[in-house]
Amino acid sequence: MDDIDRKLVGLLQEDAGRSYASLGQAVGLSGAAAHERVRKLRERGVIRRTTVDVDPAELGRPVTAYVLVDGSTWMGDTAERLRRIPAVEEAHVIAGPASLLLKVRTATTRDLQKVLRQVFEVEGVTSTQTVVVLETFFERPSDPEL
Repeated sequence: MDDIDRKLVGLLQEDAGRSYASLGQAVGLSGAAAHERVRKLRERGVIRRTTVDVDPAELGRPVTAYVLVDGSTWMGDTAERLRRIPAVEEAHVIAGPASLLLKVRTATTRDLQKVLRQVFEVEGVTSTQTVVVLETFFERPSDPEL
């Protein structure tokens, strides 16, 4: 990835709906050349998807929690089962005090409790520790310039 690719990625992270002409103008390329570069970034997997950043609270899911999950077996094989729980937004195999780290968003703490019950239904799960977010200062995408 060169500096132009990094700038394109950064611009798309700010506004994925920008036109190729606008992208090209911002980095000193034609719209067609910007389109071609973005196409190649997609092919290489640098750009995995185009999405819209929404406010979870406005969608009725103001409760954010991080759940540490421990298990009696290797938990790396639980991805598909966890993916079926809609409130689980992210799942990571981690090194540290647990086997997995989940990011969960729900409407209420009662709903969070229901999600935790679903997590406990996953084979091998032995315990969880949950941290509920009180306030989010910021969230940001990866900086392509770093």
